Amino acid sequence: MPDSIRPPALAGIRVLDLSRVLAGPWCTQNLADLGAEVIKIERPHTGDDTRGWGPPYIKDTDGHDTSEAAYYAAANRNKLSVAIDIARPEGAAAVRRLAQQCDVLVENFKVGGLAKYGLDYDSIRAVNPALIYCSITGFGQTGPYAHRPGYDFMIQGMGGLMSITGERDELPGGGPQKAGVAVADLMTGMYATVAILAALIERQSSDLGQHIDMALLDCQVAMLANQNMNYLSTGEAPHRAGNAHPNLVPYQVFAASDGHLIVAVGNDTQFQAYCRVIECPELANDPRFCTNSGRVTHREALIPLLVERMAQRSQDEWLTALERAGIPAGPINTLEQVYGDPQVQARGMRQDLPHPLAGWMPTVASPLNLSASPVVADRAPPLLGEHTHQVLSERLGMSDKEIRRLLAGG
Repeated sequence: MPDSIRPPALAGIRVLDLSRVLAGPWCTQNLADLGAEVIKIERPHTGDDTRGWGPPYIKDTDGHDTSEAAYYAAANRNKLSVAIDIARPEGAAAVRRLAQQCDVLVENFKVGGLAKYGLDYDSIRAVNPALIYCSITGFGQTGPYAHRPGYDFMIQGMGGLMSITGERDELPGGGPQKAGVAVADLMTGMYATVAILAALIERQSSDLGQHIDMALLDCQVAMLANQNMNYLSTGEAPHRAGNAHPNLVPYQVFAASDGHLIVAVGNDTQFQAYCRVIECPELANDPRFCTNSGRVTHREALIPLLVERMAQRSQDEWLTALERAGIPAGPINTLEQVYGDPQVQARGMRQDLPHPLAGWMPTVASPLNLSASPVVADRAPPLLGEHTHQVLSERLGMSDKEIRRLLAGG
């Protein structure tokens, strides 16, 4: 029997979002998807930096570019946008009043940058001791690099990811390579989400908030997972290996006769089945290859044999045979193929949300699937300042006259 539907998991939680670009907005979008009310504070006239990170831009109902960059739209659905200049005393005061009514504040200003506006952690804690205040920076609140700016690309380099990403140095195209999306930002946003949720649970017993210090470099280092432990347990730094895996063989891209596919053999039983599919059962009985540790040690002898065999049949032939045998394998899809994939369609990963300029804006659904308190997806990324009047009126009780006076004053 399906679970009864309950309110979204974070219904009743209010978040003040003073972040921009990607790591912070990714975090607050997660919270918004889970049902929190997220009030995004933006600079008048310009807003979040990523509003100008185009083309491409979202199209209007006539097919023309709007002012809404696709990059901005990737991380800001389900939020309310309020345009306030915190450099002006009236603006900073309004944001402080909003902070008093919030459960969470997320910011990614440089270390100490909000103190001059009275919006730093100590200032806000004095008026709202239950607030969970999350700071996201390149290098954290402490350490010799704390005051340096940090962007994803440089963090991927500094944090070791680019030393293990890309083709082997001695092969054509070898050398440092960043990931295709800003993974340091995205992982920091995910870690920040987890930390905020943990702090909300802890607050239930303490009735107090706390300061969460998130650093892109910390998160980039932490996310290297098995590669970290490969180094820490041997003292030898791993190197770029292209599409191969440092700890599993075969676990890589192979060229078929008409394209490429991925084969991901995770254990010895799968390797035996794989050898039967490619009609090379003798390889599974070879003492060099019968165990994964042997295959890793002797990969230079094994892989050329597999490459030669995989080139003899088409991609679809291999994928059909491998799926039938229960061996993890898959194609390398373009995004057009991704969104045309029946599994992606069945999971509803594309959603169209109503938008004042675009009519309907295509967005990506949250992958968080809660059976009884489902995620919320009812608001497209907001226009700059779209909800300024609403929030100042409803949350701060300002009259139309007061709001007009503030708008007239910038």
